[in-house]
Amino acid sequence: MSIADVITAPLGGPSLPQERRLVTAIPGPRSQELLARKAAAVPAGVGHTVPIQAVAAGGGVVVDADGNSLIDLGSGIAVTSVGNAHPGVVAAVQAQAAQFTHTCFMISPYDSYVAVAEALNRLTPGDHEKRTALFNSGAEAVENAVKIARKYTGRPAVVAFDHGYHGRTNLTMALTAKAMPYKSGFGPFAGEIYRAPLSYPFRDGLSGADAAARAISMIEKQVGADNLAALVIEPIQGEGGFIVPADGFLPALVDWCRQNGVVFIADEVQTGFARTGEMFASDGFGIVPDLVTTAKGLAGGLPLAAVTGRAEIMDASHAGGLGGTYGGNPIACAAALAAIDAYEHEGLVERAREIGAILTARLEELQQTDPRVGDVRGRGAMVAVEFVDPATGAPDAALAAAVAKAAIAEGVILLTCGTYGNVIRFLPPLSIDDRLLSEGLDVLAASLAAV
Repeated sequence: MSIADVITAPLGGPSLPQERRLVTAIPGPRSQELLARKAAAVPAGVGHTVPIQAVAAGGGVVVDADGNSLIDLGSGIAVTSVGNAHPGVVAAVQAQAAQFTHTCFMISPYDSYVAVAEALNRLTPGDHEKRTALFNSGAEAVENAVKIARKYTGRPAVVAFDHGYHGRTNLTMALTAKAMPYKSGFGPFAGEIYRAPLSYPFRDGLSGADAAARAISMIEKQVGADNLAALVIEPIQGEGGFIVPADGFLPALVDWCRQNGVVFIADEVQTGFARTGEMFASDGFGIVPDLVTTAKGLAGGLPLAAVTGRAEIMDASHAGGLGGTYGGNPIACAAALAAIDAYEHEGLVERAREIGAILTARLEELQQTDPRVGDVRGRGAMVAVEFVDPATGAPDAALAAAVAKAAIAEGVILLTCGTYGNVIRFLPPLSIDDRLLSEGLDVLAASLAAV
């Protein structure tokens, strides 16, 4: 296939050749043209990680305007878990767009919104009666979960955790821990937000029980259970560094919340929908949250988010208190139903576990030979490496950035994360094949050796 063919052909989804292919240096001339236009038209605050002009994606690759085909180990930050341009999602979007694109569910309801709510009520942890409200983004879902918890409890305070990331709106910036680039210069932030210490086994060495006792003690002394509406936590931290809490940490927090009438909110925006080798990460920890927030992988690439939770909590809001013009857009709902069908019937939960086994084995092999790899952690197809100074154990952000940059130049999309910026995270689409995944890890290893 020529470069011209790649640029002009209506290719996408699994029909794309599943190969790493470098036709030009990255960025190539066509990508450079777009980046120049971006610099002139888009604010500097809207950054980018990979300097390309994407024109097609599917399976495990992203193709740029210059004909380069890059191995995708990021999935648009865990969004295209079913694969980019999944045929079922594409067909559902096309069919719905031909019927109607919008009515506003709060004006004229439609079936697909209710069907998504029914599916989420069925799939999220717990067999209690549930309700679901749909929104546009993960941040919007978290913000509404906090609203609902405050309304239900009549209490103002909310506790989030060290290293947590929950969004970029005013309230969710207050919940988010990391200052740069998410918060600096954007305050003042919403009030009555408090922060508790997380279980971070690689750095604190605490058992789950001890880490939970530390967090609970801080909450009781500095906030007070009687003032607390909700505790908001990612079961596995996302942007904060893919931190997997020690066993027992999350169950202890859930138990404390139950004893004190506090709403436990699991932010599953990044961990949800087969990503961790379970439909939801909470399932893997044996916990049942009161409210679950979802987005990212929910709708196969379209903007859709949800809050799902106990009926009595979700029903606490007065009529009109929840909603939004675009919340539960019919095209996004159609895409979500197709994506959910793929998660349930295409073996993607099991595939996430297979991907996780490949990632973990290769990365632990690197760890055995390179002391700069301080930790390998994660579950399912949500795995990370934390880079450190071998002599001190201090975070090495420069190394993580250099490895990611080198890999991108060789045609492999890698994303960094972590409070200290020293973590590379792996979020491949669950549609990637073993050969392509292994090749991407070969490039990672070569990039690490080179820097």
